[in-house]
Amino acid sequence: MKFLDLAKVYIRSGGGGGGCVSFRREKFVEFGGPDGGDGGNGGSVWAVAVEGLNTLIDYRYQQHFFAKNGQPGMGSQRTGKTGEDIILKVPLGTEILDEDQETVIADLVNVGDRVELAHGGNGGWGNLRFKSSTNRAPARANPGQEGIERTIWLRLKLIADAGLVGLPNAGKSTFLAAVSNARPKIADYPFTTLVPNLGVVGIDGAEIVMADIPGLIEGASEGRGLGIQFLAHVERCKVLLHLVDGTSSTITKDYRTIVTELEAYSDILGDKARIVALNKCDALDAKTIATRRKALEKASGGPVMVISGVSGQGLQDTLRALRTKIIGEAPVVEDGPWQP
Repeated sequence: MKFLDLAKVYIRSGGGGGGCVSFRREKFVEFGGPDGGDGGNGGSVWAVAVEGLNTLIDYRYQQHFFAKNGQPGMGSQRTGKTGEDIILKVPLGTEILDEDQETVIADLVNVGDRVELAHGGNGGWGNLRFKSSTNRAPARANPGQEGIERTIWLRLKLIADAGLVGLPNAGKSTFLAAVSNARPKIADYPFTTLVPNLGVVGIDGAEIVMADIPGLIEGASEGRGLGIQFLAHVERCKVLLHLVDGTSSTITKDYRTIVTELEAYSDILGDKARIVALNKCDALDAKTIATRRKALEKASGGPVMVISGVSGQGLQDTLRALRTKIIGEAPVVEDGPWQP
């Protein structure tokens, strides 16, 4: 299934049915009077967050959603039928934006979260409503209220506990494949990953959802490479795992490039907790690892994990560090491993 995280949708709620002008005409009923019923209300447009969806691809092939109009009122005091609602089913983590793509209407992050996007028009009153002591035979009724027509944007932000960031070919997809059952595309050329991937990682009895996004390059905030179009998918993460290619001769520059792009995107990502890991250490000797780790620690101002997605070196310690940032320390038990 093709991944799509942004979609433009046109919606319109149903208009209310018009009121009815009617009078009783039964035989032997003197001064029957008005009996026109009210029109039915128009249908509304709703958005609901549901399980089982991870893309907005359905909204590429259908962009127009119009709710049904209410039925007009009828004689014998009969009210028109209410129009059916339209429900847009969206993945968890979907933001609904106004036409300007800046005003957030709703953020649906939990199963069952719902929001009314366009309220159906009210039905018009029939002439029975206008009967009074001074107007015994009103010959007027109200038309139904028109529906609301608007354009909205659906923007998906994947919900994950940890996000993988780094330059292209930093080993993010290899890391995700090594610690989870996810099978992202892995190759020896840049921009192998073109869309975000999700994987569920188990560590010390707990499960962590991890997101791998396409690699960033210098100037991504200005649109270079794949730009920063996918950084929204790690905005919800509690911690970022910053992978640095240990085989690069410019590891400190590589580190600062990613940090600069994160800060340029938003203060939220710039201030988010990060764990730095020196990757691909299976291809380095001990002396080179020590030198480059020390340089990276100086640049980042904190500890640096030494890992290899290919050999598995340091993966468990890195996952435990992520778990601590997300959930907290795993309790120590004597009867066996702790289960959440």
